[in-house]
Amino acid sequence: MTEIDAEKARAALAGLPEDTSYGEIPALKEVHLPRSHLKAMDLNVPLVTGARGAGKTFWWGALQRPEVRRLIDLSLVRSAPKEDTQVVTGFGDKPSPEDYPGIDALPRLMKDHEPRVVWRTVAARHAAREGHQLRRMESWKDRMTWVDAEPEAVDRLFHERDMECDRENRHFLILFDALDHSAYDWEDIYKAIRGLLQFAVEMRSSRRLRVKTFLRPDQLDKNRIGDFPDASKALSSRIELGWPPRELYGLLWHCLANGNHGELFRTFFGGRWESVGSDTDESFLAPRELMDEDRQRDTFHELSCPFMGRNHRRGFPYTWIPNHLGDSEARVSPRPFLRALRKAAEDTEERFPDHRYPLHYDSIKSGVREASTMRVDEIREDHPWIRQVLEPLKGMSVPSAFDEIRRRWRDKGVLDTLEKEIEKGEIKLPPRRMEDGPQGIREDLEAAGVFQRLLDGRVNIPDIFRVGYGIGRKGGVKPAR
Repeated sequence: MTEIDAEKARAALAGLPEDTSYGEIPALKEVHLPRSHLKAMDLNVPLVTGARGAGKTFWWGALQRPEVRRLIDLSLVRSAPKEDTQVVTGFGDKPSPEDYPGIDALPRLMKDHEPRVVWRTVAARHAAREGHQLRRMESWKDRMTWVDAEPEAVDRLFHERDMECDRENRHFLILFDALDHSAYDWEDIYKAIRGLLQFAVEMRSSRRLRVKTFLRPDQLDKNRIGDFPDASKALSSRIELGWPPRELYGLLWHCLANGNHGELFRTFFGGRWESVGSDTDESFLAPRELMDEDRQRDTFHELSCPFMGRNHRRGFPYTWIPNHLGDSEARVSPRPFLRALRKAAEDTEERFPDHRYPLHYDSIKSGVREASTMRVDEIREDHPWIRQVLEPLKGMSVPSAFDEIRRRWRDKGVLDTLEKEIEKGEIKLPPRRMEDGPQGIREDLEAAGVFQRLLDGRVNIPDIFRVGYGIGRKGGVKPAR
């Protein structure tokens, strides 16, 4: 490892990608494959879960690209999606009427047909060849009516496509993501998820036809989606997308080594960086030895300075950053991690331009505050009611007895206001345990990773959320103003 030019490194850190989920098919240089994600890419894994920003939508898009599948195939020991695997989309976060019905159509279709049949129709249309009836029909309503009425013909369609793929020694993969965009209320969303998992289990009997579904962990309510035969086969085989610190820093290394100052960083990191792809879309893959945590820590401290203050008592940046960005399950996603570092670089350039390191420790704290604000916005998108229950907690400190939180909710009339907004249709996805009162809200917040229940029963709120909502904690990062 050689010394690096602080100004150039700071510019590169300030240019880290804004978004890591994309929702589009990413360029090859944007693809970093953490070793902990390899199992999730296995064709025989039908269910992949991950918190917001863990990479579900990213992999939904990336798996559609042959070059990415080739990269995965080179890394996997087991059943990898090959370059010639036919990949289609069964549902996603953006409208694609020819591939699947949208958020307004799906709930209506599920009233007339079993949700399992809805997804069976989507898959059958993808499996059908040009000229087939399902290809000629223009509406999903007509297609589903036909599939419902002709189960033997649909079975034959799947069997013929399965045998064809087997003869050609390739797979047919259907990807599903963003099921929270399948309906406007939890009852219909759970119906859609339950029906999809039913269909995924059925497809496991085929040789070459595969389903892969990406879901958030809080969408897996076993009481609502796990009451069909063999549900345990789908739920027990799920793989969680996680980002332990070494993988987060591995992603950082990848971004920097493939960015505008890539050659500078590849020299700084050392080792042999393998090049894959073409001249127009080239990606450099990090040597495995750079994933060693001790080496990562020493390397990062050449960028950040070794301490979070004037000495070691304030902590060490390599561990301090992930520790302050995790939710109640200590889960950290790439987006706030990269946002914190990008903001830290910008802040250092503005306030400490002559600092010998690319990042100043005070600027790192500013970066975490920025990331917290962004994470607060994200959690509001997933759970539109969260703002109403967290804003009344501004000014208090955690850990706190739940009775204090309950009292604040009661004094502010939080639950009454929520009920009125839900009745007016202003909140499309209300708390799932609303009928259980404050205790139900607490459980929903715990499921979302916002509340952490301590052994003594008190409530703690991770820094990534409490900072953005102005909630204090002794010894913690100061809340955002």
